[in-house]
Amino acid sequence: MLQKTNTANLADLDHHDHPESQSVFGFWIYLMTDCVLFAALFATFGCFAHQFAGGPTGKDLFDIPGVAVETGILLLSSITYGFAMLGAHQRKSSAVLLWLAVTFVLGALFLTFELREFSHLIADGAGPQRSAFLSSFFVLVSTHGIHVFFGLVWMAVMMLHVVRKPQLDEQQIRRLTCLSLFWHFLDIVWICVFTFVYLGSVV
Repeated sequence: MLQKTNTANLADLDHHDHPESQSVFGFWIYLMTDCVLFAALFATFGCFAHQFAGGPTGKDLFDIPGVAVETGILLLSSITYGFAMLGAHQRKSSAVLLWLAVTFVLGALFLTFELREFSHLIADGAGPQRSAFLSSFFVLVSTHGIHVFFGLVWMAVMMLHVVRKPQLDEQQIRRLTCLSLFWHFLDIVWICVFTFVYLGSVV
């Protein structure tokens, strides 16, 4: 009888643990596919990095100090999200909401800088149709920006969940963890963009 009870308890534990490991594992799979996507875009940019078609080069167009500020903002948002996760593991919903809000503002500010850069380039006649260099640049950077936008949407949804259910449970923490992986991944991709695309184009 005791053996059956232990077996039932183990089965019950496995039933509760399995969805968690499955969802996190599935999210890692998604991130790997995103790695392939960005690798292809970086490779495309590498092929067209010097195809200017008589138009402006990266040295002519890119404002490196401005992009450096933009980069600092996104990296800072990664730190603030880390504080949100610390609050989540301590079951402090108020801290989670505070740091998610700060992260959201920083992410929105990053997108604002990016959109402003795009508008200035297009206004100066350096739109994506001007050359293969600019086409590959716009596709790569805007793909990252779209990811940041959906990350912000996901973050807003998570904030609503925490407001509606401030007693953080394992499911909420797991979702916040997946968003954390996604957000840090975008930071890593942007570091590659800043180094390979911006700095690499002005040296």
